[in-house]
Amino acid sequence: MYDYKIVEQVSRKKKSMSGILRKVMIIFAVFFVILGITISQSFMLAGFLLAALYFVYDVFSQKDYEYTLESDTLTIDVIYGKKYRKTAHVLELKNMEVTAPHWHESVAKYKKNGGTEKLKKYDYTSYDDDVPYYTMIVKEDGNKIKLLLDLTDEMLHTIKTLQA
Repeated sequence: MYDYKIVEQVSRKKKSMSGILRKVMIIFAVFFVILGITISQSFMLAGFLLAALYFVYDVFSQKDYEYTLESDTLTIDVIYGKKYRKTAHVLELKNMEVTAPHWHESVAKYKKNGGTEKLKKYDYTSYDDDVPYYTMIVKEDGNKIKLLLDLTDEMLHTIKTLQA
């Protein structure tokens, strides 16, 4: 139909206590390694495990999302720790039922509390209070799913054009 490519990057807002948790993990890891050096080597295992846990937590706690809208196909990638990319969804927009603001009446029947239809939900929003998010209902592999997305005006306009 049309030949275009729109790419949008969304960064998930960090949780309030994540910085403190990281510092506590490092402090305890160093503490246990020092105990292992001075008292007993068995403490070193706990220190090294905490250090490994810190690096795993660091990668998986930081999520970014990339939406790519290209030739009637929406691809959603999850980027962990700004290093590891995984394609979460490749959606044909011809299978889209509705895209609307999360508060709109057209998606009211899909709401968690009070909705009549229960769908599997995927949240790819930034959790930023100043950014409005949209609900998209689309079929993937024959099943309807609910996506929560932070869409730019350009991407929203293109999707609405396809929806009409």
